[in-house]
Amino acid sequence: MSTLTEPVEPVEAAPGYRAGRTLPLRVELVRQLKRRRTLIMGGVLAVLPFVLLVAFAIGGEPSGRDGRVTLMDTATASGANFAAVSLFVSAGFLLVIPVALFCGDTVASEAGWSSLRYLLAAPVPRTRLLLSKLAVGLGLSLAAMVLLPVVALAVGTAAYGWGPLQIPTGGALDPGTAAQRLVVVVGYVFVSQLVTAGLAFWLSTRTDAPLGAVGGAVGLTIVGNVLDAVTALGHWRDFLPAHWQFAWADAVQQDPEWSGMVQGAAVSVTYAVVLFALAFRGFARKDIVS
Repeated sequence: MSTLTEPVEPVEAAPGYRAGRTLPLRVELVRQLKRRRTLIMGGVLAVLPFVLLVAFAIGGEPSGRDGRVTLMDTATASGANFAAVSLFVSAGFLLVIPVALFCGDTVASEAGWSSLRYLLAAPVPRTRLLLSKLAVGLGLSLAAMVLLPVVALAVGTAAYGWGPLQIPTGGALDPGTAAQRLVVVVGYVFVSQLVTAGLAFWLSTRTDAPLGAVGGAVGLTIVGNVLDAVTALGHWRDFLPAHWQFAWADAVQQDPEWSGMVQGAAVSVTYAVVLFALAFRGFARKDIVS
């Protein structure tokens, strides 16, 4: 009696189906832009410069402490200084939140709504799904980081005038050079936040609770900041992304120093690549039941 079986014919895709055309970036971007959390976060970042403006108006002109002049003390010197200070006060924590929100909520929210399995049944390839959501999440994160200094520059210029960026250590950068340096600063802040984006995105593929992914990424970022404050760790802190988060201050000098920014970018990108790879690898093998 023969035990041979007939070869199984490969299943052909439906006529007209193209995996690369599923879940276009434009569709995903529109979906995310219409969400309430996107609008609220955009509003918070746009309002922050006005809050700082009121704070300086109430508190008066900033002055140096113990004879030292810091970047904060030059906030009212010009619109460029006001924009730089807005980035300084928000880069450590406030800008972490939109990155964690946009990258951590994206996949987990679909699972929480029980729509993730229907997207994959459409069928949208898993890699395509993650690429679309990651690209939109990073794009919205970058937009948030651009929105804050742009609004701050406009508000600061209206309040304090258009002029050179005064350097705390002495000297000034002309408006054109200052604008270029601020672009560099925004780019570096975005790169430094890729670690938070990687954490949030990886957690988003591991849980059905968006708040867990967002909160976990923010919490781990705070832990990194706390560890960086432990001077007893010595040179081990050089491997913490938080150790380099303010290296961009070297770019707003007469003679910019790039070594700190290069090291910080290398550390952040390395962590981010590993975390993104873990997210794609784990999601490819995960049973989607929600």
